[in-house]
Amino acid sequence: MKNYLKKLGQWMKKTSLVFYILLLTSTTAYAGEVGDSKLATGTEELINDLTIWLMILAPIVGIVLIIYFFIRRSAADEMDQKKWNNRVTTAIISVIGAVLTAATLNLIIGYYS
Repeated sequence: MKNYLKKLGQWMKKTSLVFYILLLTSTTAYAGEVGDSKLATGTEELINDLTIWLMILAPIVGIVLIIYFFIRRSAADEMDQKKWNNRVTTAIISVIGAVLTAATLNLIIGYYS
């Protein structure tokens, strides 16, 4: 056990020394005006457009799926009705999650505009 602790201590010393050297020799690289480049503004606009479309399409697709699940549930027996109820619940939670995620991303992107 002492041998293992001794090797572990040596390894920790070497690792911390390497980490310390890396911190001392690292340099900060500054990018020019990246925020004003076409790539940055295009990516920002792409994310903004995608989140808007997600907020529009997610409820529509969710409603269509929920209607489908209700139709299938009405034709199912008692055991299968529980599965279809779970699918309806999952669809509702997924739609809420997708809309909230899209709205949050849209809000965050709005701060950078």
